[in-house]
Amino acid sequence: MRGAFLDSNSLLICGIGGVGCNWAKNAHKKCKNLSDLLLIDGDSRSLDESAEGHLLSLGDSNSIDGCAALTPLASQRMLANAPLTAKVLSDAELVVLLVGLGGGSGSGASIEFARQARLSGCLTIAIAGLPFECQPLRRKIAKNALDDLRKSTDVCVQISLDRLALMSRERGLDWQKESGWIEDLATGVIQTLAKVGLINLDLMDLRSIVSKTGGSTMFVAQGDPNNPQDLFSKTMQSPLEGVSMSGAKGCLIQIEGGPDLTLGQVDVVAEAFTKGLDEDAQVIFGARVSEELEGLVRVVTVLSGLPLNVL
Repeated sequence: MRGAFLDSNSLLICGIGGVGCNWAKNAHKKCKNLSDLLLIDGDSRSLDESAEGHLLSLGDSNSIDGCAALTPLASQRMLANAPLTAKVLSDAELVVLLVGLGGGSGSGASIEFARQARLSGCLTIAIAGLPFECQPLRRKIAKNALDDLRKSTDVCVQISLDRLALMSRERGLDWQKESGWIEDLATGVIQTLAKVGLINLDLMDLRSIVSKTGGSTMFVAQGDPNNPQDLFSKTMQSPLEGVSMSGAKGCLIQIEGGPDLTLGQVDVVAEAFTKGLDEDAQVIFGARVSEELEGLVRVVTVLSGLPLNVL
């Protein structure tokens, strides 16, 4: 039903592999009243029993070897667990999948899980970390997996771990455990769909945007509403791999600010984040007031219909 707000069972955050599970646990902490959680890995150490969600092991009992670099093995085990994942996916309408590509569980299981999610009718967004430049073997595995992950998801956001690690160090954070930026990206779309706003966005709006043919991505930005160009410039310097808005044919944009945010500020921020789109692009706009953002603005944007050569 258009305009209906989704309950926590409808919004699922899923982490696959060691890094993906860490990212998912931290993201879920920020919006656990709005979403459900699923952790999947072959390494038992990733499956924290204290996590408030579902745990699925792809390894033997108490295994710490998991699926190593064996992507076919991870994919096969994920397929064998389809009856279990079907129960978790039965109520879900949106899946946000967090994964680091280049290893066995991440590169193998993520594609199969995304396929299962799509088959169950879920709109599926993947946030995928790409290995460091100094890891040629892992990058080769990741490149092959990325092509299939794109085909199996509605939106596939590519994260440069080189850039993410640099930004995390500057903030005194461990990129593997508490990057901050990854969690903001994951929770941004959850909160956009689950919270009441001045101009509401819903799952049908998101489906309409991501239906455009071509590449897709998503980003989140936060800063001074009086300097939207600086905010946009910082966004383009984010850990996203090869991000560009040029030529996008679909754009969902949520602008959130404090009680002091004016309509004039909303207009100039929206203009800064949409001026590079295709001239015939479909733009769906939402806005919300949040007390904790006084003096700030947060922008969540989903782009689609991108020329694949810009990703």
